[in-house]
Amino acid sequence: MFSRRALITIIVLVLISPLFGVIGAELVGYHEPLDVAAEVLGLEEKELYWSPFPDYTVPGLPEDWFGLSVGYIVSGFIGVLIILGIGFALRYVARRR
Repeated sequence: MFSRRALITIIVLVLISPLFGVIGAELVGYHEPLDVAAEVLGLEEKELYWSPFPDYTVPGLPEDWFGLSVGYIVSGFIGVLIILGIGFALRYVARRR
């Protein structure tokens, strides 16, 4: 099914993702280009859809580096599970043919 090495690599990458997405971005002052463009144009953010983790925040946790880090990790695992689910579904369909 999965190689143990691949599974460990995925877990490690998800766990260290906040180093780049939260901590590293804060250190270098990185801001999303679309957020910068919207600010320059004076546009306000509208919520177009519902999300359980808006802007990588977990409800109930503070919106500091810790809360965002946990949000990145949770979002990463959810994303990995979605991609794996799609892959397993496609494999199932391909084997049925």
